[in-house]
Amino acid sequence: MANVPGPLIWEIVKKNNSFLVKEFGNGTAKVQFSKETNNLCNVHSFKHSGLANRKTVTIQPGGKDLSVVLATSKTKKQNNPSISLQKSVMKKEFPRMAKAVVNQVSDNYYRVDLKKAALARLSAVHRSLKVAKSGVKKRNRQAV
Repeated sequence: MANVPGPLIWEIVKKNNSFLVKEFGNGTAKVQFSKETNNLCNVHSFKHSGLANRKTVTIQPGGKDLSVVLATSKTKKQNNPSISLQKSVMKKEFPRMAKAVVNQVSDNYYRVDLKKAALARLSAVHRSLKVAKSGVKKRNRQAV
């Protein structure tokens, strides 16, 4: 995809592609989602598209340990998908991870418009990684 501008790619893939999921909302309102790997909000739009944009941000769970992977795309390696993502694994507490995401996304002027979406995705992924406390649940001690 060398030297192909992003808006042209978006015009080609916006009506129909393999990642597009069309669902009906209330009544006849149609909602469109996307299953792209580099799409933070899973919304089918040019702003969030991982196919049409050169700079993308991805936040995913790391693995069995409580880690989060922050991946950004390299703009000069677009033709080689195997090395096009720069991944960094974060195993810190949440405030330090949030600061690292803000530094990577907005303070380096990478994709300032995706700052809120990246923090929301980080929060959702971090919440999903928390392990529920095991043990006997206490009953409510109310007066009988």
